[in-house]
Amino acid sequence: MSDNKPTVDVTKDWQASQGQKSGATRLRLFAMLSWVVAIGGEIAGIVLLYRHKFNQDNLPLLIGILIGIAIFAIAGSLLWKAANRQDPARESEPFRFFVQNQLGAIITLIAFLPLVLLILNDKNMDPKSKKIAGGVGAVLAVLATLIGVSYQPPSVEQYTQDMNACASQIKSGQPTTACSPEVAAQAQAIATDSTTVAAATKDSAHPNGQDIVYWIAPENGAAKSGTEHVFHLCAAVSPLKDKTVNSGTVTEAYAQNAIRITKQIEMEQKQCGFTTTTP
Repeated sequence: MSDNKPTVDVTKDWQASQGQKSGATRLRLFAMLSWVVAIGGEIAGIVLLYRHKFNQDNLPLLIGILIGIAIFAIAGSLLWKAANRQDPARESEPFRFFVQNQLGAIITLIAFLPLVLLILNDKNMDPKSKKIAGGVGAVLAVLATLIGVSYQPPSVEQYTQDMNACASQIKSGQPTTACSPEVAAQAQAIATDSTTVAAATKDSAHPNGQDIVYWIAPENGAAKSGTEHVFHLCAAVSPLKDKTVNSGTVTEAYAQNAIRITKQIEMEQKQCGFTTTTP
């Protein structure tokens, strides 16, 4: 009877690599530092406003503060967006997904609104200066907020689809149109390991090999192991003796942190009964 199972892997989820997580953490740190400077500029402007420092021809100073707030707010937003591209949130967690992706716009509003409202409501400032400063502040606030909005935010679910499509394109020799930088490395690793496994699991029933591997199941029923595991050619190999074992495609193994193929392929071919031809 023919095997009607789909040939495209279906991954439980995409996982950011350690390098991607480290890069995202650095970018988020720099983003937060930029936002701290922006909010610090706002606080300085509010203090000076209450001390009536902008009532004696100090309009350029106030506008300079507003421009400085905009520069650091925008820089923080761009850094935060770059971090989200490396380590995105899940659409299945709507509140976190919204906050993580729109935090730049939220922080920008916090950095501008109080100061702009105080300028517009200051009864001691010269009306002309108040109009100019208020207008400049409002324009900068809108501009910085629009830049801070993430209009097509990345997600784990999107990257999962992209990674599957990318791996499928690599394995079939098609143009790799789905291989964005964020998913390409993992997709290439999956495609390479899938090819190796297929070559190592050929037998009379499966002349083209299989895409089924076996690995130690995550501890305590977790969705993903806390440490990296090796995946193997069958459940009967000696490293899996007396272990709780999961099985699935190479892609599913990666999703559970089994991301290293066995180095004992010839030994495992013999133990599993496959053709002992080095792939």
